[in-house]
Amino acid sequence: MTAIKRNKTNYPGVFFREGQRLGGRGIEKIYYIVFKDKDGKAIEEKAGRQYSDDMTPARASTIRSERIDGKRLSRKEIRDQQKTTQETAWTIDKIWEMYKEQKADNKAARVDDYRYTKHVKLIFGKKEPSSLSQQEVDKFRVSLSTFLKPQTVKHVLNLVTRISNFAVQNNYCAGISFKVSKPKVSNERTEDLTSDQMASLLSAIDSHPDIQSANFMLVALYTGMRKSELFRLKWADVDYDRGFIHIINPKGGKDQIIPLNETVKTIMQGHPKKDSEFIFPGKDGKQRVNIYKEVNKIKTAAGLPKDFRPLHGLRHTYASILASSGQVDMYTLQKLLTHKSPQMTQRYAHLRDETLKRASDLIVDLIPMKKSSPPEKPE
Repeated sequence: MTAIKRNKTNYPGVFFREGQRLGGRGIEKIYYIVFKDKDGKAIEEKAGRQYSDDMTPARASTIRSERIDGKRLSRKEIRDQQKTTQETAWTIDKIWEMYKEQKADNKAARVDDYRYTKHVKLIFGKKEPSSLSQQEVDKFRVSLSTFLKPQTVKHVLNLVTRISNFAVQNNYCAGISFKVSKPKVSNERTEDLTSDQMASLLSAIDSHPDIQSANFMLVALYTGMRKSELFRLKWADVDYDRGFIHIINPKGGKDQIIPLNETVKTIMQGHPKKDSEFIFPGKDGKQRVNIYKEVNKIKTAAGLPKDFRPLHGLRHTYASILASSGQVDMYTLQKLLTHKSPQMTQRYAHLRDETLKRASDLIVDLIPMKKSSPPEKPE
């Protein structure tokens, strides 16, 4: 094999060889240094490439001097040190693996895994949360926005934020030092069911063979509780004597109490108790993490629209029915839905306003205006 020619420079102990340019066409110079270590052993090391490392003979000579004086590590030592640091550092990749271990194998976890692998890993995986700059995260957001919907971009950025917060909460490392800017998303979709659709749904629930999922949907409809809250609901959380349901660790963070109405009380008292502390237990009596398959069967049997979300849609239906009744004010509805702020409840305000307008128009029918007789024409 023919040796690649050494080319001298004007600097002692510095030479270069010519090689193929990385990432492009053409040739570039690859600089090397030669020196003796403290034991008198001759050492030849690569200093760097002309273009990719921005290396020059002068810089290579400086590196040679620092190596002789013991002020600089070799390239191999630097790589080994970086590898060691990488193994011990709490990178986002490493935090993500810990995060996944503590999350159940449900639909949300699988979606998060896809988002992480598809969008986050390549850009931020090898970095620590505290090393991220606002500029690079903003650049990441803008890049995602060129091919993803605002809601999806927001989900991806929320995932990055959750990973960082998880690291801080578990004392792994410092988190992101700034507030991550996310796209504004209009999330005012409000689902409702017509009287015929409601009748079909109740009929489908009544005839469904799986009482767990059937009662799950009924309780969701008659309480407006979130899916996650029903997954966590335990028998100990239902106070039959005082007529309340205790919602532990809701979306808003603070534990809440909502009334136990007679319909839900009857459902609960007739619901089969399994060997579990949970009312709607999952596998082996543990907390349930998924119920989509069964509730979608009920949705299909009821002939509901394809875009109707069978669980979150019931929460919207609950709120819409109460708001449009004209008998429930927005403050009360906010408390029943355990919304953290009144702004979240305002999406239903127009239903109340329409009901009030219809009530106001009734006055015309209840007190008909007496029509005056036309004036007599003079003879």
